[in-house]
Amino acid sequence: MSFAKIYTRGVLGLNAPLIEVEVHVSQGLPSLTIVGLPEAAVRESKDRVRSAIINSGFQFPTKRLTINLAPADLPKDGARLDLPIALGILIASGQLPETEIDQFEFVGELALDGQLRPISSALTIALACQKQQRQLMLPLANLTEASQVQPLTLYPAPNLQAVCGHFLGQQKLSVATQQPLSLAQNSLADLSDVKGQLRPRRALEIAAAGGHSLLFRGPPGTGKTLLASRLASILPPLSQDESLTVASIHSIAQQPYQFGQRPYRSPHHTASAIALVGGGSSPKPGEITLAHHGVLFLDELPEFDRKVLEVLRQPLESKEIIISRAARQITFPAAFQLIAAMNPCPCGYAFNQDSRCQCSAESIKRYQNRISGPLLDRIDLHIDVPPLSNQDLQSSQIPESSKVVRQRVIQAYQQQMQRQKAPNHALSSTQLEQVATLSDSSKNMLALAQQRLNLSARGYHRVLRVARTIADLAQSEHISSEHLSEALSYRSPFQN
Repeated sequence: MSFAKIYTRGVLGLNAPLIEVEVHVSQGLPSLTIVGLPEAAVRESKDRVRSAIINSGFQFPTKRLTINLAPADLPKDGARLDLPIALGILIASGQLPETEIDQFEFVGELALDGQLRPISSALTIALACQKQQRQLMLPLANLTEASQVQPLTLYPAPNLQAVCGHFLGQQKLSVATQQPLSLAQNSLADLSDVKGQLRPRRALEIAAAGGHSLLFRGPPGTGKTLLASRLASILPPLSQDESLTVASIHSIAQQPYQFGQRPYRSPHHTASAIALVGGGSSPKPGEITLAHHGVLFLDELPEFDRKVLEVLRQPLESKEIIISRAARQITFPAAFQLIAAMNPCPCGYAFNQDSRCQCSAESIKRYQNRISGPLLDRIDLHIDVPPLSNQDLQSSQIPESSKVVRQRVIQAYQQQMQRQKAPNHALSSTQLEQVATLSDSSKNMLALAQQRLNLSARGYHRVLRVARTIADLAQSEHISSEHLSEALSYRSPFQN
């Protein structure tokens, strides 16, 4: 047979579109041509494939080889196409039978000696194979990652010779079982490290329970960064589907990830807009996508370029980011929880008329205006973090641990999921009317606060969502005036 077709997968955003590797062997001067928008790593595969085939005990055909990667208008990148190209050549040249090949999809990078090296995006490819109910053959090193997708028939292989032996009937590869993963939850920093700061700790617990965004403001050394870094330790656990989605994102971005943990991302304030939202000629996830179902912490918020911060406004509402290119659009998920920290002024000490602050009123205003009103309006809780007293610093009393706080958070979160199938921060205005009913006195309180605090319609709804979370933490079916009053206190202007 002079023609063969092998199925494999590409990667486009968080999707893995099907690619057909078509190989035709014809008479003519020995050559190998790859068509179908191959990028550099794919074009170079012909040299890796030639050596791998020869070193695996097979003959590389001395004829004219044409390899087409369909669909032709989809760019092909990465070395994951090495294995399907090699198998296509061996089948088209008659060295391997074509039986059963169409039931499989193949991915893997070949070393010159025929060994299979691990690839990126294995989890994304495995998810796509599962949806199509096909079998997947991949490098042995990717087994742990891909086996988390169930049910899926996986055949891990160490080298090209083992793959060929499977189809020649010499030695069948074994179907893989799901590989266990250690979650290492105890590696997270604990909330018991935070002394004092009862009100900021309370705000952090509310943010964790309802998925709300949070802004800390206070002078240097008061524990803003310490508090933010402990948020991941009290968040509810990820579901299996959420864990697979997060792991898939990190696999595509080639970033390390501990399966089952909520991600925590803390980019430096010199990060560009593309670093936050993603992009590039072949779009890759940015920090807001890497923080999907987790925490995005922006320390020293006013030090970020204002144009960089403004790109957060849309994904904070839509929970996704759309990257447009001339040929196509790619959508990345961005359901992240924003936690930010800032100083009250350039020197950091303009807090409660601290005498150390020498900043002018104009410089303080200019510093705070680096954060736009629309962005601040999208942050649910604004909380001051005052300096710690000597009594708090020297106290021998051990604060509540993350384990204790997390139990309350999980209980409130489960109540939300049973009631509306979504956390409180994701409630629509219609759902909010149904689950956040107020008494007449509470309505009057909210109307007065709306006038005094100049709450926008967005701010009004965010206060209600926070109040609903506070009620859930108190295991209350209805929002009381105490719950609403506490929620309003987190929208009050900062102290200066």
